[in-house]
Amino acid sequence: MPDFAETQRGSRGRTLEAALRTAIREGRLPLSTRLPSSRDLAGQLGVSRGTVTAAYTQLAAEGFVVSRHGSGTAVACTLVPPDPRSPDADRAEPRWRYDLRPGLPALGAFPRAAWQAATRAGLAALSDDELGYPNPAGLPTLRRELVGYLGRVRAVDAGDVVITHGVAESLALLAAVLHADGHREVAVEDPTHPGMSEVFAAHGLRPVGVPVDDAGIRVDLLARTGCRVVLVTAAHQFPLGVVLSADRRRELLAWARDRDGLVVEDDYDAEHRYDRPAVAATQALDAERVAYVGSVSKVLAPAIRLGWLVAPTALRDRLVDRKRLSDLGCSPIAQAAFTHLLRSGGYDRHLRRTRQLYRQRRDALLDAVSAELPGWRPHGVAAGLHLVLRLPDGTDDAALQGKLADIGINAPALSGYLVEREAPFPGLVVGYAATTPDRLRAAVSELAGLS
Repeated sequence: MPDFAETQRGSRGRTLEAALRTAIREGRLPLSTRLPSSRDLAGQLGVSRGTVTAAYTQLAAEGFVVSRHGSGTAVACTLVPPDPRSPDADRAEPRWRYDLRPGLPALGAFPRAAWQAATRAGLAALSDDELGYPNPAGLPTLRRELVGYLGRVRAVDAGDVVITHGVAESLALLAAVLHADGHREVAVEDPTHPGMSEVFAAHGLRPVGVPVDDAGIRVDLLARTGCRVVLVTAAHQFPLGVVLSADRRRELLAWARDRDGLVVEDDYDAEHRYDRPAVAATQALDAERVAYVGSVSKVLAPAIRLGWLVAPTALRDRLVDRKRLSDLGCSPIAQAAFTHLLRSGGYDRHLRRTRQLYRQRRDALLDAVSAELPGWRPHGVAAGLHLVLRLPDGTDDAALQGKLADIGINAPALSGYLVEREAPFPGLVVGYAATTPDRLRAAVSELAGLS
């Protein structure tokens, strides 16, 4: 450890972070090593306890250490087995040395102070009546703010917006109403997020895969399925990362009109663009043929559990009633906090900060791949929170995923996102937003050593 007696007071925290980070990287602090308590280490080094606590917090956010109540702080290990005595042992998730799964924002960058302030301000603005059972469609003030926000950034006609607990609930509400209308199948992009297919299947709608190419979903093949509902990720296809072309958008809406069909547009990470402006939502072209869903999960954090559903007029009242019967509506307190964050500009400020952060992380990942794995190529546009790394032809991506898991790296295979067809190419679906540049570079070094 450095000599803190000779270290300036204001820089002691960063010096301690750097020393611990280096010791972990170099193996001098092996995996699972339990670190001293913040009190003990502060006494050993002659620094304040707050300095040690802040260093541990930062290293935990970067994934170098893991802290558990009652168990102290330890160097992050490949897999931390759950305590078999715990009632949640069967549900505990593994801890990865490098968790590169897609879909997570930088949780350490969550604007805690801004959210706390927004919660206080939002709660103060709520009337006594608004602390009762909520309007199942959502807090009126939030719905008005979202109409303006979605119209401004996505050109969405959000006049009939319904507040939900995220995209999963939005899809569940739609699936229930569609099933009641006699639908038994729903077309989905192939590949797609398996969770979306599971939601539909749980509500009696069989997912039917439709291939995706570099211009997005193959509308000509969609027309052959017999389905009258399709789920698309038009702005940034998950997981391939392509954008639905203007011609395909027109073809898709023509299909919906001809078949009396419905397009469900999941705009899951449309706000994150690094080298081009985002295209307007497909819903902006035909609000009566497109149901638009989104959430704060990819911008703020999944734990907030707030999303929105903008549905055609013919479906809206039944969706609200289904929401009422399901859970009586979302918490007005969380809605009021989000309202304040939107109204005060805090949401836009956070987006500007995280766009820069994610672009730096994406660049760091690609630079490392280019230097150490020149045969691996990125696929898709510079956007979102993940990218697909196309592997050399003939690679078994599922087998590679398994080998990586054995050394503590969670990097899902592209083949795991398929519905019905074979993968267009072998690949890994790599999330970079939740991992620092240094750790991304270290993960790529281990990938290179394994491949």
